[in-house]
Amino acid sequence: MRRLSPDALRLALPVLAFVALLTAVFVLRPNAMSYNGFHLLFKLAVPIALATLAQMVIMAVNDLDLSIGTYVSFVACVTATFLVDQPVLGWLILLASVGVYAGLGVVIAWRQLPAIVVTLGMSFVWAGLAVLVLPAPGGVAPSWLAGAMGWKPPLMPLAIVLSILIAVLAHLLLMRSSLGVLIRGVGGNERSVARAGWSTLRARALAYATAALFAIASGITLVGLMTSADANIALRYTLLSIAGVILGGGEFIGGRINPVGAVVGAMTLLLAGSFLTFLSVPPDWQIGAQGAILIAILGIRVLLNRLEAQG
Repeated sequence: MRRLSPDALRLALPVLAFVALLTAVFVLRPNAMSYNGFHLLFKLAVPIALATLAQMVIMAVNDLDLSIGTYVSFVACVTATFLVDQPVLGWLILLASVGVYAGLGVVIAWRQLPAIVVTLGMSFVWAGLAVLVLPAPGGVAPSWLAGAMGWKPPLMPLAIVLSILIAVLAHLLLMRSSLGVLIRGVGGNERSVARAGWSTLRARALAYATAALFAIASGITLVGLMTSADANIALRYTLLSIAGVILGGGEFIGGRINPVGAVVGAMTLLLAGSFLTFLSVPPDWQIGAQGAILIAILGIRVLLNRLEAQG
């Protein structure tokens, strides 16, 4: 019998976890097995998946971004205000923020700074800017965005359609394109990339800019779904994005990522929240319970990796 490759094993585990949780949800709530049921279960899958992909790109260059949640919140505040009243200025603000992200990647690599510390500091900057843009919860989604995110495809909910599309596009971008090879090369063997004639500073700037674009898409789609915003709307996305990447087969070192697995991991964590709600687990306990589920799945992954190495 042909053995699965390491990449296939990393993808198989989140898929199996997703299927197991979905089956458990259907057992608890049989009426969830419908178009509306799937819509409610995965309504927020798209912004969470995009935030997870943003984190994954940063992790691909062996860094970690602790500002993803506040950055997505900042984007959401800009979307609910400037993109409605002054769209040109709003898009310029978002474009400038991409430049800031790219600059962070350059500074971190150039000065050999710990990314976890720099991005932690930036999280306070993005949080402050979000409050300046939208001091109190409110705003409104642009009409074109609300209409797009409110569309109901005939066969399956929009969230699932977009999640599949996002996973495919992210796979092509990061696993099949020259940009993806460059980003993963920096994370896997930075010296080899430099010897090949590529600027590692430029590569990190591109990685951080790519992550910012994913995060911007996350914030925009989040406003389209929620129809308003506030400065704290996506704070949980930082931890969820890290967990989603790891659950999906990514690793902290070596440029090892799996875009499809990251999307599945994000959807699994979202589904775990619904499963715990159906079990009447109090909201204050749900984060801890999600962590326990994640630890159990990662423990299985470590065991499988060891068995594969011994075999």
